[in-house]
Amino acid sequence: MKTAIITGGTSGIGLATAKKFLDENFNCVIVGRHENKFDKIKSQLRGNFKFIAADVADIESCRRVVSETSKTFGGVDTLVNCAGIYVEGAISFVTEKIFNDVINTNVKGTFFMCQAAIDELVKSRGTIVNVASDAACHGNYFCALYAASKGAVVAFTKSLALELASFPIRVNCVAPADIDTPLTTAQLKNSGESVDDLAKIYPLGRIGKADEVAEAIYFLASGSSTFITGEILNVNGGIC
Repeated sequence: MKTAIITGGTSGIGLATAKKFLDENFNCVIVGRHENKFDKIKSQLRGNFKFIAADVADIESCRRVVSETSKTFGGVDTLVNCAGIYVEGAISFVTEKIFNDVINTNVKGTFFMCQAAIDELVKSRGTIVNVASDAACHGNYFCALYAASKGAVVAFTKSLALELASFPIRVNCVAPADIDTPLTTAQLKNSGESVDDLAKIYPLGRIGKADEVAEAIYFLASGSSTFITGEILNVNGGIC
């Protein structure tokens, strides 16, 4: 049985991804900062899973996640870097603390989770799927810091795919647009917009669902995409 590590796995896209991998008979290690959040969602999960409380912004925590996963399930086949912080607002709003929080989770966490998992992924000839954003590809209004962090994830994905291809470890990325998650709900509450307002800008006439992104992530991790690496898969309802 294969094993996947999914960071940010207690809500939104991460939770949907954990459910998908469990449905596909993977062992799943779900990583999150708060065990109480996991306690609220664990009844939704079916299969072999383990929760590890960790902050991916801490390098030693990244190493501990991989070590505990290997001890529990015997190795790592897939790493999904879904942990992320979203912040919007004008550049003048961004403090050094906000900057560090976003970069440390979105960039540093992704980088060092990959670094920590490489030895195990070499053994399994495994896969990495990073989660970026449509903001990484074209920028969004009042979203410069978040877009910069996710743009770094895109560039990192492409570079790491080249570095690890000979092992062979495949490294890909999904770039979702607006997805119906608790994060989006909070964003809309702050902005005063509605889901219907967001839906109007999408050619498909709606925002996405977390399980639709999870399907894309699983595809990139699975044997259905064995000649795909360094790819940025947009899950964006046709928006440019």
